Amino acid sequence: MPSDAVPLDSFDRQILALYQRNTRLPGEQIGAQVGLSAAAVQRRLKRMRETGVIQAEVAVLDCQPLGLGMTAIVHVDLVDESAHATRAFRDKVTARGEVQQCYGVTGAADYVLVVIVADLAAYDAFCKACLLHDANVRSFTTHIVLDAAKRTGALSF
Repeated sequence: MPSDAVPLDSFDRQILALYQRNTRLPGEQIGAQVGLSAAAVQRRLKRMRETGVIQAEVAVLDCQPLGLGMTAIVHVDLVDESAHATRAFRDKVTARGEVQQCYGVTGAADYVLVVIVADLAAYDAFCKACLLHDANVRSFTTHIVLDAAKRTGALSF
């Protein structure tokens, strides 16, 4: 186990498996499924929030009804990969609402971004604002998502 890992027992893992799929499940239901009281489930959830295992409780939204019809996966190659320069790039793109995910990665690209926008014109505006005129962006490659086969984000462990 990595040194920064929070120790979790089998009850914690079962609770998380249920909870990450539906945060609205009452403690009684979770407890009945894992063999604990509702109070014990609530104490464990509280501890996992406090230790950072549970970072946020969010709603997964359907992009189409919101007018966000285009998702792009963007691979970005930077010129300067120093800590200062990469932090500046990361801070700039993560401040943008269009950027749903941002990963520093190994391989041909330095960063992979998941960008969700209304349409190609909105993506073009994002590129002009964040990528095309950034002297530290050597190049970027865009992959337009045709089918979002899975977007739940639930983890298996």
